[in-house]
Amino acid sequence: MSELDDLTTLVRAATPLLVIETVDEQRVIDCFRHVIAQALRPLWRWTLTDGLNRLDFAQGEGSVPPDATATLDAIRGQTEAGIYLLFDFHSLLDYARSLRQLREIVQRQRSAAHTIVLVGAKIELPAGLEALALRVPLSLPDIKELAGILRGEAAGWQREQGRKIEVDNDAARTIVRNLLGLTAPDARRIVRKLIYADGALGPNDLPVLMQSKFNLLNRSGLLHYEYATASFADIAGVARVREWVQRRRPVFLSPEAVPRLDPPKGVLLLGVQGCGKSLAAKAIAGGFGVPLVRLDFGTLYNKYQGETEKNLREALTSTELLSPCVLWIDEIEKGLASGGDDGGVSRRVLGYLLTWMAERKAKVFTVATANAVQELPAELLRKGRFDEIFFVDLPSESVRAEIFALHLKRRQLDPANFELPALAAASEGFSGAEIEQSIVSALYDTAGQGNGPDQAALLHALQQTRPLSVLMREQVDTLRAWAQGRCVAAD
Repeated sequence: MSELDDLTTLVRAATPLLVIETVDEQRVIDCFRHVIAQALRPLWRWTLTDGLNRLDFAQGEGSVPPDATATLDAIRGQTEAGIYLLFDFHSLLDYARSLRQLREIVQRQRSAAHTIVLVGAKIELPAGLEALALRVPLSLPDIKELAGILRGEAAGWQREQGRKIEVDNDAARTIVRNLLGLTAPDARRIVRKLIYADGALGPNDLPVLMQSKFNLLNRSGLLHYEYATASFADIAGVARVREWVQRRRPVFLSPEAVPRLDPPKGVLLLGVQGCGKSLAAKAIAGGFGVPLVRLDFGTLYNKYQGETEKNLREALTSTELLSPCVLWIDEIEKGLASGGDDGGVSRRVLGYLLTWMAERKAKVFTVATANAVQELPAELLRKGRFDEIFFVDLPSESVRAEIFALHLKRRQLDPANFELPALAAASEGFSGAEIEQSIVSALYDTAGQGNGPDQAALLHALQQTRPLSVLMREQVDTLRAWAQGRCVAAD
């Protein structure tokens, strides 16, 4: 049953009080204009500025004062059952008289069988009235309506500018798909921004669209949009992760279901600190060619009962509206560590996250990274939660040589001027981050010498560094031993 059919049924059933939370007031009016074509009821609108006016045929300004008491008296005085859209009226229900008047109308005390519709961005009702209300979610525009918005804005720009807009049809279809999850006013604002920027709609508009959409959906600030996703070419190692993503990319991005193949759900990246898990997460998003959204569990937790779980629900809902995308949960063990005395919050968060991972329909690929596997709950590690668990180990000698070459190039140093095999051999036990810092240290040591560091300076910087595999040998060895035979090597 469609949304309009639902509303029509509720009106025909003489439902006394409906509550619709939305900022798109025009959409509410349009919906009820369609409803009265089937339900054949008078349609009225009330605002604090204009008072009470009838919408289903032309009528002059209402003679009823816009205050709550006079409005409710006028509604009760109407003998013909009607539909009354009251915008932001809930803010006037703090007055006992207004609350009592509305309760009596809703309970049909000396009143016709009206349907009262309270409309507002966020509506909190007194307990006595909440029990009598039915909250109706207002659906967001579908593909057809969004395509109409894009065509309408393009036509408006052409009339204003007196020339034809340049449109890449494939990009326009992608833009419409990515507008899903937005209200009509928000979608219209983004489309205008894209069109008026350069008088065209093309592939270059997609990053701007996704950034604008993220900013609208993430008003709570619980998510972080990673604007610069990496490429697998930018990181050394993780060859198996690269191949895994490349095999699954067509299925993940396919608009239609692929027979016998479930869409990929996510991976867990375990490993030694500084070995490239975060870079791999960014490269996975780059490999799929979709936006990367990072969830920091530290922003979710709230001291008030139930707020943490609510924050998680809002964050995951916003992520689904950004699909297709990659959701990166960094250091997941810090938010889901078992055994903490937090009143059960971690367990409830874990339960909701696991349910969402199993039941979500949107194309959200989850990448979780973790350093301390012993702190992860067993429920998260069982097969089926993630498609695969990869272990990002300390880099091998050949990978360390690649890491040196990459970081030397980034600092405008020619790798051909260095003996990379010797540097790789001297950096046994170093992580990628530690190799990078040794180059930075050598640059500082030779600052002012003109040509920058040479082979000897880099070797000296390596000798002065004690890697984590030495400082925390026991913990690192324990982690590597645990991963042996339990995880798939990332490289």
